[in-house]
Amino acid sequence: MTTSKWLYKNIPSLSGKIVAISGSTGGLGQALCEHLATLGASLLLLDRNEQKAQALIDKLRKKIPSLRASYIYLDLSDIDCVAEVTKYLCKNTPDHIIFNAGIYHVPRYTCKCGYNNIFQVNFLSPYYMARKLKPYIQGKGGNIVAVGSIAHNYSKIDIDDIDFSTRAKSSKIYGNSKRFLMFSLYGLFGEEAGLSIVHPGITFTNITAHYPKVIFALIKHPMKIIFMSPKKASLSILQGLNAPCETNTWIGPRVFDVWGVPKKKLLKTCSFEESRQICEIAETAYEKMDAIINKSRD
Repeated sequence: MTTSKWLYKNIPSLSGKIVAISGSTGGLGQALCEHLATLGASLLLLDRNEQKAQALIDKLRKKIPSLRASYIYLDLSDIDCVAEVTKYLCKNTPDHIIFNAGIYHVPRYTCKCGYNNIFQVNFLSPYYMARKLKPYIQGKGGNIVAVGSIAHNYSKIDIDDIDFSTRAKSSKIYGNSKRFLMFSLYGLFGEEAGLSIVHPGITFTNITAHYPKVIFALIKHPMKIIFMSPKKASLSILQGLNAPCETNTWIGPRVFDVWGVPKKKLLKTCSFEESRQICEIAETAYEKMDAIINKSRD
């Protein structure tokens, strides 16, 4: 089945709906925006790069002249910026929001809340925004869609090193942040509607371009052949817009979590006790972030 046929069969029109998306200018983000625009959605691009965001909007409008799209600067490592954007979104609530932005192999530094930037960007800032936006999105009958990763299963939490600052392997640091994002949101929503945890499997995006240049030159073409393109990988994320996930379920490629059209699956990768710990840590981190933000406003 082609991508366009799958979309027509499985995703209803988004005409009249506003979809906010973080990380909109990456490979996966651009594919998502193209699909969303085709489905009739109005787009709100939340991104650090205004030039790339505006270029994407212009590109999409050439294909769809009637497209409604706008841009808001969002740096998920800057908690004051996160707070301002969240405040705006609470007053001007989109129908859906997709937390797609993520960082992997980047220089690490400590953010204002005391955690490294990978943990802040991939987990704490999206969790903060989701917690604030939850009643508003639910009130519109929409979904908060969080992009998880199969990398969440590479490690388990360490209460003595919450953000894995002492670790060296990027895969573990990234996986830990996604583990926190996924299971903290399951705890936040419980059995309430309005949450979808999704994952694209493995696809060729900016995150996979972190290898040394020589190695990357050797693997990039095989990767494009072996794994799904962002256009196909993004279908799981789109499915999340109209398919809320129950606790510990997610939507991703049906074959080994890597290939194929989306399918909802039950996760057995986190124990009840670890999930409880993640939720407690998430709430403590949220309160700390909120206190720092409120203090800076005084």
